[in-house]
Amino acid sequence: MENVNLLLFVVEAIGYFTLMVTLLHFRYRLGLGMFLTALGVMHFMETYLAAVFYVPLPFGTVSPGSSVFFAGKLMMILMLYLQEDAAIVRQPIYGLFIGNLLTVSIAWLLQLHSPGELSAGQGANFDFLKEMGGLMLWGTALLYLDSIGIILLYERLGRYLRHRVVLRFMLCGFALLTFDQIGFFGAVHYFFDVPAAAFWGGWKAKMFSVCLYTAMFAIYEHGIRRHSVLAFNSRPIGDIFGDLTFRERYNDLLSRTGRDVLTGLYDRTRLELEAPAMIKEALRQGQDVTVIILDADHFKDVNDQFGHLQGDEVLKAIAGRLGSILRANDRMFRFGGEEFVAICPNTDHGEGLRLAERLRWTIANSVSTPDGRQVTVSVGVATAVADGASFTSVLSAADERLYLAKRNGRNCVVGRVGLDQTG
Repeated sequence: MENVNLLLFVVEAIGYFTLMVTLLHFRYRLGLGMFLTALGVMHFMETYLAAVFYVPLPFGTVSPGSSVFFAGKLMMILMLYLQEDAAIVRQPIYGLFIGNLLTVSIAWLLQLHSPGELSAGQGANFDFLKEMGGLMLWGTALLYLDSIGIILLYERLGRYLRHRVVLRFMLCGFALLTFDQIGFFGAVHYFFDVPAAAFWGGWKAKMFSVCLYTAMFAIYEHGIRRHSVLAFNSRPIGDIFGDLTFRERYNDLLSRTGRDVLTGLYDRTRLELEAPAMIKEALRQGQDVTVIILDADHFKDVNDQFGHLQGDEVLKAIAGRLGSILRANDRMFRFGGEEFVAICPNTDHGEGLRLAERLRWTIANSVSTPDGRQVTVSVGVATAVADGASFTSVLSAADERLYLAKRNGRNCVVGRVGLDQTG
């Protein structure tokens, strides 16, 4: 009987892999949706079989649901990543996660009904439904961790096994399915009192499945596709993790919010959110951080003489010059009206003064009013920690020096007393 079950075990694995890899291989003709749907509808069956259906094999009593189908799903997710990218593979990961949460929620609502019986003894088994609900929640959480973990581990192994794609595929399966077996067995033991002996049998079966799937993966890669998948992804693992967790969508949304509509610079709200954190991080690393505040001289005269639309053009021109001069790590904000603030990490006071003078000079020599008159700016510069250990204190010091620059005749830079001022 054990040998027959083992043969069926192998046939199930081959059948699952063949079907899924066929859908994956022809995804450009059939659409990726067929592969993703097939992958998703198996999850309930996998969880159900893992809870109640076990068969004896030569290496122990195991469940095909866990050892064949769940193991196959995880390896298929890795294959999808290899043939597409992190932005594509996150679709089934989050689809499964949300779909299973929805299934559990509906199962909970169903328990509020008062169902009838179509025939004696054939009523709904709510006890089983409750147990399955908890198991599916736990299995869903594990699948999420497994799916992201197997991809990140694959890329990490690429540092040491750059061109050994099949070996990396197998090692990732061994590692993540061992992790999953430990986590999932604890749940089925708690909910269904599955004996401890099943843990080792299930673990051996999953390792056997990984070997089967790896062999079929090798045949597919080197036999059917006739070329290997990309052996090494040059992107940092942090970027891949960002794709898997939608971090890049958040960063993109963040980059497009808190922008000043007129100039395209970050606005005062973003300044108040980001500047304290930038200064705190710089000080934590033992670096200087300089704050530069600029104000367009006699800007009210520009608005009064040429109108607000021409005044807006002048502000946009100033913002453009600022953006062209500042460095990659510097951040520029529109503080309000004709005032702008730059946060410059890893910049001491002397460097900050030189940068501010370059900004002042560039604007004075490239921005003009409609009648050709030079537009100038007054600039105040302050640096943490000499001028304060918080954004508020450093900005206040820079602001005081800005008004000193205006009192000194405008079109000049003022920094801390004792250092050169320019104009």
